[in-house]
Amino acid sequence: MSSRKAVVDGRIQDAARSKTTLLGRRAFIKVALASAVFSSLKPEAVAANQPIVSRHGLIDTNVNLSRWPLRRVRYDDTTALAAMLRQQGVAQAWAGSFDALLHKDIGSVNARLADECRRHGHGILLPFGSINPKSPDWEEELRRCAQEYRMIGIRLNPNYHGYKFKDPDFIRLLRLAARFRMIVQVALLMEDERMMHPMLRAEPVDIAPLANIVKNIPALQLVLLNAAGKLHGQSLTTLLAAGNVFLEISMLEGVGGVSNLLTQVPLNRVLFGSYAPLFYFESALLKLKESPIDSLQLGMIRRGNAEQLVSGLNRNQNK
Repeated sequence: MSSRKAVVDGRIQDAARSKTTLLGRRAFIKVALASAVFSSLKPEAVAANQPIVSRHGLIDTNVNLSRWPLRRVRYDDTTALAAMLRQQGVAQAWAGSFDALLHKDIGSVNARLADECRRHGHGILLPFGSINPKSPDWEEELRRCAQEYRMIGIRLNPNYHGYKFKDPDFIRLLRLAARFRMIVQVALLMEDERMMHPMLRAEPVDIAPLANIVKNIPALQLVLLNAAGKLHGQSLTTLLAAGNVFLEISMLEGVGGVSNLLTQVPLNRVLFGSYAPLFYFESALLKLKESPIDSLQLGMIRRGNAEQLVSGLNRNQNK
């Protein structure tokens, strides 16, 4: 009995040693794989909570704070969005607010936007306040954006606020914004009509009257958001020739989209825009990488054109 028990005990011990060895090998493999993945990560991915000094100085002219009304998206928290932008090499981001689309109290929207950019923007978020020219106190709100919040620009959503470009209040708004030396951003759309909720269908904006309006306000600096790839042909050419009109690239589609755009639009009128967080920031970067453009063109789109636009405002203000 004792010899038989010894044999059984020996087999149990061998099985235990075998199991331990197997577990050890599995643990070793997991550690090795984890180490390989960890070492392959970029420094900013490993240390996401550490401040990253931008080497590229990219200026993103189209980001938004708060939450898209119809679904949650990644980075719809200001701190997380600012951290992501900094990790991507963004030196400055022009930020509007999704709240402006449906909130009736635009004043509170702009106050929150200015506060969020100041407290959580990591020094890279510049607030662009929203103005609805059909609101009774819009002129005072424009003054507040310019003089109290020290914003360099405003952002307009005509199809959500229910006015046309030929509306006299819209034209007056453009004139006053030009007088305040502010950039005016106009979003032609916020999402593809195929993605719109059936109860929240925003009518497309008719740009036909815009060229004559721009022509009659020489000091106006106008940026069309979510427009590249949507405007074509003579209407685009006429609008660009009317004055200081710029486009950003967030909704540009197709292979070689940026290089194709440059055959229609002067280089100094094209800006970088990601439309983050509703669009993936990496998508905008890919548009630049996959298009056959030279280093001069790349530099102008990434930063130079936006920088010149802001510098132009400062020069006019000092006159």
